[in-house]
Amino acid sequence: MSIRLKLLRKKLGITLEALAEKSGMTKSYLSKVERGLNTPSIAAALKLAKALNVKVEELFSEDAISLDSYSLVRAHERQSLAANDQAPGYAVLAHQVSERSLLPFIIYPPKEFSDKTFKEHLGEEFLFVHEGQVEVDFMNERVILDRGDALHFNAQKPHRLRSVGEVQAQLLVVVHSSEE
Repeated sequence: MSIRLKLLRKKLGITLEALAEKSGMTKSYLSKVERGLNTPSIAAALKLAKALNVKVEELFSEDAISLDSYSLVRAHERQSLAANDQAPGYAVLAHQVSERSLLPFIIYPPKEFSDKTFKEHLGEEFLFVHEGQVEVDFMNERVILDRGDALHFNAQKPHRLRSVGEVQAQLLVVVHSSEE
């Protein structure tokens, strides 16, 4: 399970600290699980799967995925994950993230930059503004995107997003990572 947990966590762009907070486990315990020094109980595996928004068997599965398979997530089946207690932060648009290098999300950025930290991760990121208007802050440059605009960039470039204007912004975000 150690390799699978780390792969899932990294592909989802979740830090060890964030996973510890979401799962209610300590960072040191999770680090040991990722390095194969600890094997989680079934209860712990269930908590980890819930925190990562994956099926528990994905934490253990080593099976290769068939080329004929696909992931379909209907609009009414989307699982929204809250950025805070008030508003949804994002919704995952595909299952079996452990087997794919593309991660599609619908993101609902907050009205204000939620914190001072910028996100940066391996791979590429593609944003498409489905609704509203969004501001992308690249530290040394800010870009305003309107409905219908698209932006593609190296995800190692520090970035953060916020919704601007009257309408809550909705973005299709596709993250690509070939990291194994």
